[in-house]
Amino acid sequence: MEETKNLVALITKGIQDKKGHGIVIADLSAIDGTICRCFVICQGNSPQQVEAIAESVSDYVRETTGEKPVNCAGLGNNQWVAIDYVDVIVHIFLPETRAFYDIEHLWEDARLTRLADVD
Repeated sequence: MEETKNLVALITKGIQDKKGHGIVIADLSAIDGTICRCFVICQGNSPQQVEAIAESVSDYVRETTGEKPVNCAGLGNNQWVAIDYVDVIVHIFLPETRAFYDIEHLWEDARLTRLADVD
């Protein structure tokens, strides 16, 4: 679980570095049958910012741990980018796409941690 916490911290740094906001960490570890231990959910204000956040997250994780994502979906479209690190899946949304899918609340048993936005 310590590796997962470190990964979440790196992901969060990558998001904050590009001024991503509305960061929510959904801890799924106590729920049977989930696809990962955590979701890290955030948003950017434009498709360009969503892409920049995704690149920043990937760079932070790769440069610090050498780990690359198993999969990255949504680049090019940049309304919802999902980056899969097996134990942690990062979801980067445009605001309207995030509101539409509302994935924080699909897993109602998950423990949610909301991080304050940084300036």
